[in-house]
Amino acid sequence: MITQELYEQYLDLLLKGRRAECAGIVLKLLDQHVELKSLYMDLFQRSLYAVGELWELNKISVSREHLATAITESLLNLVYPRLLENTQTGKKVVVSCAANELHQIGGKIVADFFELNGWESHFLGANTPIPEILGYIQETKPDLVGLSLSVYFNMPSLIKEIEAIRSNFKHIDIFLGGQAFRWGGLDLMKKYPATHYIESLSTLEVQIKNHKFPSENKDFRMETN
Repeated sequence: MITQELYEQYLDLLLKGRRAECAGIVLKLLDQHVELKSLYMDLFQRSLYAVGELWELNKISVSREHLATAITESLLNLVYPRLLENTQTGKKVVVSCAANELHQIGGKIVADFFELNGWESHFLGANTPIPEILGYIQETKPDLVGLSLSVYFNMPSLIKEIEAIRSNFKHIDIFLGGQAFRWGGLDLMKKYPATHYIESLSTLEVQIKNHKFPSENKDFRMETN
């Protein structure tokens, strides 16, 4: 169980850059068979939100924020093998960060969360060019595409990506998420069909379990007109 005391201890170590001790906490939780969903939501996501807020308030430097992010990403890699123990659903998702978006940790967490729920997840990382993601969608034929955006000023890039995907693959659902939407952009999303904003991992889990994906058995040939 991830208690408030344990969370605060972990956050303090994370902010101090104590990677080995953070890893020790995570490994101990894994040995105790903590629910992986809780590990992602109550430790990784929660602490990263706290780090981001401290940076926004100028209470920590950008270097310390980057260090905390890098440590968290290494810990996600530590946990990843445990995700593969879950029953597979046969569903597939492609997750990417928008072009010009260099913050990939949120997208990686989402991709892992799909794996936790039995999906085959393809995470393309930061700053994926639009032609590349279109080609990858055509190649892998996913049931769903997830796009992550952390910086609000990159919203125009995200919109271009949505329009490109929607123009070429009219049937596929698109999930959107990221801290950028704290500052706006949700109204712009309403004009794109089958495009959904996911505000949290809890919401994502509900959508994964309840959403019907119309992309099954559809033609993935890109539009040429």
